[in-house]
Amino acid sequence: MIRTALAVLVAAVALPVFAETVPMGDDGLHKPAWFRETFKDLQEDAAEAASEGKRLLVIVEQRGCLYCRDMHEQTFSDPRVKAMLEENYFPVQINLHGNIEVTDTDGETLTEKDATRKWGILFTPTMIVMPAEVEGDRPAVAQAAAVMPGAFSAGTTLDLLTWVWEDRFLDQSEEDFQRYHARRIRERDNGDTR
Repeated sequence: MIRTALAVLVAAVALPVFAETVPMGDDGLHKPAWFRETFKDLQEDAAEAASEGKRLLVIVEQRGCLYCRDMHEQTFSDPRVKAMLEENYFPVQINLHGNIEVTDTDGETLTEKDATRKWGILFTPTMIVMPAEVEGDRPAVAQAAAVMPGAFSAGTTLDLLTWVWEDRFLDQSEEDFQRYHARRIRERDNGDTR
């Protein structure tokens, strides 16, 4: 009895602070409630995002991706990141190897796997963070405010999403993302929890 209680306590302490279980879809991809189910017409999705005062965020994942799992269970579950995603972004999921039709921002219709090849996506997860205004004559990745390949910590992800949300990508002459991120790390280390 005491051993069982001790084992449960040790297991609970060993879990990451923000880890949460995210439901899986039939396609083997994580499906948090705040993901948008759309027809994957990125022109329409960008327009709907703008009408809600949000930015389109395309998240490319694949079945069995351990880094995708980590992103969902540890990064996206951080309350600061989750709030940023829910309040300011319109997340649409694309399957790296999927066959569902996608209409790119340039109007071309192709399968998910062909779209990700067109965009040059090699890693999952990859986040394609779109600017406030999306043009209809260029592919999504060509006009993205930022492309983040890989699963990063909550702090890095929050900083990138904030950097784009605040339109800091438009003028990087004073502070590009790396300098912005380094400054935010210093501020957090000094007690600024924004």
